[in-house]
Amino acid sequence: MGKLSGIKVIDLSMFLPGPMMTLMMADQGAEVIKIEPAYGDPAREQAPFDQYSGANHSVWFANLNRGKQSVVLDLKSDKGVQDLRSLIANADVFVEGFRPGVMKRLGFDYDSVKAIKPDIVYCSISAFGQDGALSDHPAHDMAVQALAGFLSVNDDTEGKPVVPGVASSDMAAGLTALSAVLMALVGRERTGEGAYIDCAMFDALLPWCAHTAGSAIAGGGSPQSSSQRSLGGAALYQVYATQDGKHVVLGGREIKFAKNLLVALEREDLLPVAEKPAGEQGELIGFLTEVFATKTRAEWVEWFADRDVAFAPVLDFREALDQPHIAERGLLFESDDGGKHIAPAIRFSDGDWTPNHVPQLGEGSTPE
Repeated sequence: MGKLSGIKVIDLSMFLPGPMMTLMMADQGAEVIKIEPAYGDPAREQAPFDQYSGANHSVWFANLNRGKQSVVLDLKSDKGVQDLRSLIANADVFVEGFRPGVMKRLGFDYDSVKAIKPDIVYCSISAFGQDGALSDHPAHDMAVQALAGFLSVNDDTEGKPVVPGVASSDMAAGLTALSAVLMALVGRERTGEGAYIDCAMFDALLPWCAHTAGSAIAGGGSPQSSSQRSLGGAALYQVYATQDGKHVVLGGREIKFAKNLLVALEREDLLPVAEKPAGEQGELIGFLTEVFATKTRAEWVEWFADRDVAFAPVLDFREALDQPHIAERGLLFESDDGGKHIAPAIRFSDGDWTPNHVPQLGEGSTPE
């Protein structure tokens, strides 16, 4: 039995934030009923697709929706409305990811759902929240990152913002929503009362800039990648090209790492440069740029193997997933039917985890 066995979740969310949040609940034993329209969650159709026999869904969908039931409901029909009401009557958590106002028009806003199940924990996930000047603004992850300031420091060497490699606001919202729902469930155990959670991607992402945007938070100017210690202004927190056109990183600014590296390179005279503020380390960055270009990535991996320096090669996903560490930690699973899954980051020592069934569209049952 999982830690959340006995918890029933009604999930009307699609794409990434909501499904990721309810996936983490399903992986821990919660009963998650995914409510889908007749065309299904659009993530089902986002290539690439699982290649095993009988699969008709994307790898994305499988990795965010395994272990859930899929129930197709038309919430504009009397039957669809009644079926959802019946499901809510026995639920603990209700999750929706529509734009503000949609659930009220459908008759399933918090007050309406609470009237059916008074102690329900109701979680709305949206881009900018249920109120405020931006509440009705349409947006996916990158637009949220742009408006929150994050894209301004996700830039290339010329200062041009580039498409981010991680859907950070989506992921932040999923994690924040999960935390809030679990807090509300713990609180309900004490008080018997449910809760309403207004989880915005924008709000969830904003605290993630505390270590980089301190100057702006304090009322001053915005950080610049070229001079900020964690964004490219420090020599020991930097990306370097290797002789074979690949890349490596130094990922620790502590002076002990700088000393270990510069002694090994016979340039301990540059240690005072590593102690300067970010943005004033150009001499050291220049030296390391030249040095790293003298060997291949593989040669640098071997060179650093016995040195206490925060160093790593930049791997692509194929290389990353093929590392022995992945197998040793059990981080990539193949289900009995051949589907490929990333294991949950939350696993407990008192039980083994195996990937659950990925639901076909509408295969779950509706209340009689």
